[in-house]
Amino acid sequence: MGIYEELEWRGLIKDVSSPELREKLNAGGMTFYIGTDPTGDSLHIGHFSSFLISKRLKDAGHNPILLVGGGTGLIGDPKPDAERPMVTKEEVNHNYECLKKQAEKVFGFEVVNNYDWYKDINFIDFLRDYGKYFNINYMLNKDIVRRRLDAGITYTEFSYMLMQAMDFWWLHENKGCTLQVAGQDQWGNITAGIELIRKKTGKEAYGFTMPLLTKSDGTKFGKTNGHAIWLDINKTSAYEMHQFFINSEDNKVIDYLKFLTFLSREEIEALEEKNRTEPHLREAHKTLAKEVITFIHGEEAYNTAIKIAQTLFGGNLKDLTVEELKQGISDMPRFTIEDKQPLLDVLVATGIAKSKREGREWIAGGSIQVNGEKVTDPMTPVCRSEAFNQEFTILRKGKKNYFVCDFQ
Repeated sequence: MGIYEELEWRGLIKDVSSPELREKLNAGGMTFYIGTDPTGDSLHIGHFSSFLISKRLKDAGHNPILLVGGGTGLIGDPKPDAERPMVTKEEVNHNYECLKKQAEKVFGFEVVNNYDWYKDINFIDFLRDYGKYFNINYMLNKDIVRRRLDAGITYTEFSYMLMQAMDFWWLHENKGCTLQVAGQDQWGNITAGIELIRKKTGKEAYGFTMPLLTKSDGTKFGKTNGHAIWLDINKTSAYEMHQFFINSEDNKVIDYLKFLTFLSREEIEALEEKNRTEPHLREAHKTLAKEVITFIHGEEAYNTAIKIAQTLFGGNLKDLTVEELKQGISDMPRFTIEDKQPLLDVLVATGIAKSKREGREWIAGGSIQVNGEKVTDPMTPVCRSEAFNQEFTILRKGKKNYFVCDFQ
């Protein structure tokens, strides 16, 4: 199976610019690029699903370039429903430096910044050397532009297509790049670049897009509780990432394994069978978490995530360091309490128990733990002096319900 057929099997090819691309991809030797604008200071798991294709193609004998758009990031790719807010040059540059460092660490490929070739182009040169190659009707027919016409689109956003086309042309002329790879929402920009290269040089360039990775309801993959899953471990801990993948939808986990891992077809199909016949074991989910976390953060980070997960679901909290505990409690309900409040009052004041009667029943029945210790006296004070690092106390109700209490 060639790389093109493997990408097809994984569901990683949606639009292709030319039927010739199958043979070219299978033959190897193409220089290609994939890019992102520095809208934040970290890549997230959505970027990861796209950027992984760089390694797949490199392993198949192609040469990857990762573009972080310090120039296009100052403009902003048109959103389907509204204009993007302008970001300051200082913020874009800061984000670029962060993403460059992160991309080099995670993927190890060459990173370029399109600001380097935009900064010296004046407006007249832009119109003469690039604008004259674009027909307005051609641009208006692009899906993202057409969808914005009723609401209105500024000339700035309208010009983004030209800028991305210029990226492809510049990389073609200076880096020998003949292929652009992107998410399906970038198809119009890819074909604009192919057209610009053809008109300016008479040469053929290629492009293909990947389907966007989504949840069952069609929403973008990569968010939990409204927050993105970042590749920066200081923004999303390895434990949080582990829990995100462990809780993936059963009917989507095989798609995620195809998109996000380098497991073979045989390995994934075996996990698919286990997911069908023994879903309670969650083997596919566990494998997904291990493969992704190990690739991004390494085996040590994965082992820490496993240690935290196993401890929170049946171990002794005191076996964890304070830093490990902080990873584990990041998404737990959190309350502020007074020092030395009786446990029963804490349960009622925080709403963990609906009434004192309910709270007494839980405590008497041994359902409440404080920092991993079962408490049976409702008047036991919850003290700062006994808190982890004298900062926070962890309450547990039953087997799975955790709550964090900070002190005033």
